[in-house]
Amino acid sequence: DMNTTLTPGQRAQLRELLELQQHELDRRISSHVGSQGRVAHAAEVLDQDADDAPQRNSDREVDLAQADRELIELGAVSRALSRVGEPAYGLCVACGSAIPFGRLKVEPWAVRCVACETLREQEKS
Repeated sequence: DMNTTLTPGQRAQLRELLELQQHELDRRISSHVGSQGRVAHAAEVLDQDADDAPQRNSDREVDLAQADRELIELGAVSRALSRVGEPAYGLCVACGSAIPFGRLKVEPWAVRCVACETLREQEKS
């Protein structure tokens, strides 16, 4: 059944999408976190004038929360990149059925089919 296996062309396309996403995430993470990293930032916040520090702090928290989400996504993208050449890539980790190419084009790091992902979301909420 051709639907279950991705063609080499499809895999190449997905690898390219993953690489683009990886670069994009790298770029966004460095813009959020900056070159100084968290520790230097914390020290800098302590040195600032007290009056606008809380506002700046909460902006920073938002940035770091965003960066954390992006780091998690980057992890998923990197794992997908390392698996994209393997037969199991594109198969749902929960039920083993093929994840449609259309879904993978939107989220090439997806590890579950829509049905299993939906179930998981419902369990979490």
